[in-house]
Amino acid sequence: MGEGRALLAARESGLVRAGEPLLVLLSGGADSVCLLDVARELGARVSALHVNHGLREEADEDEAFCAALCERLGVPLFVERARPSGRGNVQAEARELRYALAERHRGEGDYAAAHTASDQAETVLYRLAVSPGRRALLGMPARRGHLVRPLLYATREETRAWCTMRGLEWREDRSNRDTRYARVRVREEILPALRTLNPAAERNLADTADLLRDEAEVLEAAVADALARLGSEWGAELAELRALPRGLARLVLRRLAERAARRELPLSRRDADALLELGSRGGTQELDIGGGVRAVAEYGTLRFTRRAGAAGGPEPPPEPAVLAVPGSVRFGDWEVVAELGPSGEALLDAGSLGQSVTVRSWRPGDRMRPAGLGGTKTLQDLFTDRKVPRGLRATLPVVEAGGEIAWVAGVAVGERFRAAPGAAAVVSLSARPRSS
Repeated sequence: MGEGRALLAARESGLVRAGEPLLVLLSGGADSVCLLDVARELGARVSALHVNHGLREEADEDEAFCAALCERLGVPLFVERARPSGRGNVQAEARELRYALAERHRGEGDYAAAHTASDQAETVLYRLAVSPGRRALLGMPARRGHLVRPLLYATREETRAWCTMRGLEWREDRSNRDTRYARVRVREEILPALRTLNPAAERNLADTADLLRDEAEVLEAAVADALARLGSEWGAELAELRALPRGLARLVLRRLAERAARRELPLSRRDADALLELGSRGGTQELDIGGGVRAVAEYGTLRFTRRAGAAGGPEPPPEPAVLAVPGSVRFGDWEVVAELGPSGEALLDAGSLGQSVTVRSWRPGDRMRPAGLGGTKTLQDLFTDRKVPRGLRATLPVVEAGGEIAWVAGVAVGERFRAAPGAAAVVSLSARPRSS
């Protein structure tokens, strides 16, 4: 029955380390109970966080169960009560509340969610059904900033087998069987059908997502190289775009569009073909690609603009935020991520950055020494050189370390902070549009 598979999956993930702190998000369900026990078994310094959203009749009973379990296991427990506003997607808001509270309580360590291979399979199938493209197949990453998922290679059946073997009880959430939710229909109808074809269907889907996520890093590097050759993360010469391989051109166009949108956007083959044809008849041509974004072809250059909000005025700059290294932070419509190793958009010297940096907006008079330019320039001049849309400049992430600008997203890296070729201690910085 694979009773020990959950322990093996967590050990092989490398995300649970003996002697290091780990905050487990504990709902009381079998998966989170399993993760709590497995993390203890692997020697981590475990604490737990239970968030009572008050959305179900059984919410207080779940809280009491988690308190009793942690007392029995000798695990420190934080309990928070945070009810979603009820506007929009309640489940998504509840999830974001949990993650925000976990960031507050995690201390010096990571925080762990108990997503399994079964959850990964559901995520891949659901996203593929509602959003075409390779990105739908990437699923959930094992790590995003300080959020880790050690059980992505154990199935839901295997977490229950572990709990049964260890004599651990758990709570059942009745909403997990409510087929009014699309994800539940995937769980209750599609996955069982796939298991009749192959009992390892869930793990195969999880493996596929993992492989594609590794390959996505290669594709993202190719996009970054192409944009470097094109000279800007904000616009490009159409002739140069058309000269790229079709698939690479489509990925470059999507990156440019998402920069303007400040969120993820689908871009079909038909959309990409239409964009590449813009301006072919001369003059200025525009195309609405959805999400409040328009593409403008003018004088042989393609750029993307975001429509102003209902008020028509400029958007206020986001409040400054502190970014731990490694870690992630929300900054307006962006998620700014610092990762150890060469995996992001910009590679910086770890020693120059320190343990944390400030993410803020552009201020009039800001200057920096861009790598490779041999002198200082104002950010305003850099924005003009890099074709950064005027409406985006005030909300673009500017990373400051020790009072000096280290990086401006999609624009430049500071000379003093640039990682030397082959450097061992490298921090990768990325500014990603927040998922819608």
